[in-house]
Amino acid sequence: MRIESGVRIAAFLIVSGSAIAAPAHAAAQQAERWCFTGFHPGELEGTVTLPEGDLFCALLADPKGEHSFASWLRGEFPAIQDGADADDDISIGSVGLADALPIVRFGGGAPGNGLQVGLAGSVFAQVDLTAESFDLINADYLIGVPISFRRGEFSTRLRVYHQSSHLGDEFLLRTELQRENLSFEAVDLLLSREMGPIRAYGGGTYLFRREPDTLERKLAQAGLEARVGALRGVRFVAALDAKFTEQHDWEGGWSARAGVELTQWRDEQHPPRMVGFLAEFYDGPSPYGQFFQEQVRWFGLGLHLSL
Repeated sequence: MRIESGVRIAAFLIVSGSAIAAPAHAAAQQAERWCFTGFHPGELEGTVTLPEGDLFCALLADPKGEHSFASWLRGEFPAIQDGADADDDISIGSVGLADALPIVRFGGGAPGNGLQVGLAGSVFAQVDLTAESFDLINADYLIGVPISFRRGEFSTRLRVYHQSSHLGDEFLLRTELQRENLSFEAVDLLLSREMGPIRAYGGGTYLFRREPDTLERKLAQAGLEARVGALRGVRFVAALDAKFTEQHDWEGGWSARAGVELTQWRDEQHPPRMVGFLAEFYDGPSPYGQFFQEQVRWFGLGLHLSL
């Protein structure tokens, strides 16, 4: 599937769908269903410093979506496999740690609406579970400044961020791989619309500084998410995320996750933190830094915590 088709589908889903969209008067309630946007009476009239939550909800199926998780993955990882085991699937552990600090929010005239500026950071690490000492394989470090905006079921995020990637010492010594000094600064823009139980989003990324300079600059992204029901605090979720990179001649990297979220593990005095148990599948170029040239495929199970 070429990039043009993916972007057109995402754009159509975002700007259309009026027949299934939530009514305008319920937009704020719908926003609360997808993630915690926070609300303070001062938002309706002016500015709130250090608000709670975010106006742009984290992406459920994006391997580098800004939330914390721990997953077991089984599949094909060519850069890790060698020798007699090269044709066999292997197991790795994948961990993400993310947090955000909202700095200021400018009210948008309705609960959950507005413009917000903050800081966000995350680490994505992979561990070789077949190694005796569970060697660290790779770690990607991201820090950025997200600017998010919401009006009803529409939300968008503009983010400037830095990423650097590093191989684990034990893994590097054991495999004698040639290390790539990979780092870049980038800007990305995503537009999202929540339509009843469905969310659609799309956008792109541009690398304005990169090392090595052979790293191509452009990436396009689109996805769909569905959240259905809340039976005794359990909600069923499914999501698909696709990224098309100039680096790989616009070949898609496809990520899917599905499972359940527990929505009642919360305290009325604090922001809700949803807990999810998700199965996942990925096929395409590796989303993790040092192996961005490799084609990988995996399935797995994970525990996910929303911000």
